[in-house]
Amino acid sequence: MNRSDLPVLLRQFGRFLKVGAGVTALDYAVMIGAVQLLGWGSVLASGLGFTVGSLANYLFNRYYTFRSSMPHGIALLRFLVVIGTGLGITLGLMHLLTTRWGVPYLPARVLTTGLVMFWHFAGNAFWSFAQPRKD
Repeated sequence: MNRSDLPVLLRQFGRFLKVGAGVTALDYAVMIGAVQLLGWGSVLASGLGFTVGSLANYLFNRYYTFRSSMPHGIALLRFLVVIGTGLGITLGLMHLLTTRWGVPYLPARVLTTGLVMFWHFAGNAFWSFAQPRKD
């Protein structure tokens, strides 16, 4: 990355935050519905919300945030690695915070979302949707 890449990266991060707000609302709605309506545990419900949100996340970030021309076969596999790692981090932190430390599930999830957001942006910007270099 060089200095001329910074404005592009900042615009992408702004779009990433917009997409993230909508996807997070969907994720949380699914999670809260699973806990409140279906009686699921918070860790399992977090996994379901995360998965549903991830599907929307791929499409919006591919076409809007990063405007990627990376072939779907490559981009989707890379995205799944980034998201899968983020899911593991989310579930591990949710378990630690809620089960071990007794933090209520909503504040725990807000904290985990904020932390994992940086992993997702970096992984997707520099790997999943990165444009091939033309040297």
